[in-house]
Amino acid sequence: MDDILERSHALKQALVDFVLDAEGELAEALETFAAQQLRRGSGDNTQQDLTIDRFLTEGKVGNDSPLDLFIASHPDLQESDRNLLESWHRSFIGLFAINQIFPDGLELLNWLTNKSYLVKPNNSQTLQSTSRLKVGEILLTRISPVTDNYWTFTGPFTLMGKLGKPKLAVAIGNFKETYKNHLYSDAPDLLEAAWDSVYQYHQYFVDFFGSDEITLPGYKLNKELAAFQELITNKRLEELGIDKIKSLVELTGTGTQEEIQTVIDEMGIDPKVASQILDNKSGKAKMVMPKIDLPVELKKAEQLTAISHPRWGQTFLPTYSKFQSLLLTKDWQSVEGAEKLVRHYLEDKSINAFIWHRLAKQYPDSLEKVLQNVLQRPNFDISSDLDTLLQEFNKPLEPDLPESASVPVHLHELFQEAVVEVHKSKPKGKGQKQVSKGFK
Repeated sequence: MDDILERSHALKQALVDFVLDAEGELAEALETFAAQQLRRGSGDNTQQDLTIDRFLTEGKVGNDSPLDLFIASHPDLQESDRNLLESWHRSFIGLFAINQIFPDGLELLNWLTNKSYLVKPNNSQTLQSTSRLKVGEILLTRISPVTDNYWTFTGPFTLMGKLGKPKLAVAIGNFKETYKNHLYSDAPDLLEAAWDSVYQYHQYFVDFFGSDEITLPGYKLNKELAAFQELITNKRLEELGIDKIKSLVELTGTGTQEEIQTVIDEMGIDPKVASQILDNKSGKAKMVMPKIDLPVELKKAEQLTAISHPRWGQTFLPTYSKFQSLLLTKDWQSVEGAEKLVRHYLEDKSINAFIWHRLAKQYPDSLEKVLQNVLQRPNFDISSDLDTLLQEFNKPLEPDLPESASVPVHLHELFQEAVVEVHKSKPKGKGQKQVSKGFK
């Protein structure tokens, strides 16, 4: 084992001890960070170790990370140690496939960004654990740089085994949900492209609907969205100069025409999008704009409101008109289910801070009075207390990458191939089960 690799283990232990032995603001920051992660994870030992590991670079005490504080508190560090520690700001968690196994490490492929890494264990315990791994297995783990040529495991890994495409698509969807800020953490170009696509999608939305907000019966809005997305597809195809007549057969490479047509009908796969994916292989584009499908319950809504934002993306609310009416009613408590609706808007994670700020801007006085009454907080001030309230109900004040964001071609292809495999595994005449939580 290289000297620098052994040194990375010693420094990591010193850093962890520094954090766990700390008092005051650093200890409070760890407690807050851990509580936030516990709400999202399983809380087992691996999850707890991963939480501490992430806190070292992701946690904040003022404007500094615990790693920054550790470096500042050790002015006698050798330059090589300081450089190694500084490089750990590039640490990230990923969903990795094992491509190759070497005596002292592994070649891992980050499925989210299609980038490969040589990763070496920096202690005997991890080396023993990795000795049982096999090519093709999937790991959820966090890695840190050691040199320009290789990385190391920063903590425990979760072995997910060998996954077929449907299960891998679900695993990536789960990762996307749990580790939103780690989607493209080692590929800033992909992250920038994804955010740019959210802005572009919003512009398309406003151009098509004439506003950033539209309310229609669910089935009508669904039809309008289908026409809207076809317009987007055509625009994208025109921009890329892509041949519109390539068939889905070319995308799958296998399958009868009947099977392919069933997939098209049941999953709404657009052959033109398939053509776009195929030509993307030649390097014309790195990202694909996903198809947004409304859940059945929203299609059945009497009134469905779609609201678009250049960073928060699109939000679909079947009760937005009812909430607006409530805020316009002088005797709002006489409205049936009023308090239940307000609490739903506070507790439902899909109703984000942007929606609340929008309502607060449009109906500041009435919204303030409603919240004062429902929360029994007579001194609640909508202008100064809203953000604190939203955080109290676990609503982030800044957006995560929305569902409308474009995704890398390889992820889009994976999801489409997973859909085909799931369909083929179903008996003839049976309904198609969707691959949930994947990239659509």
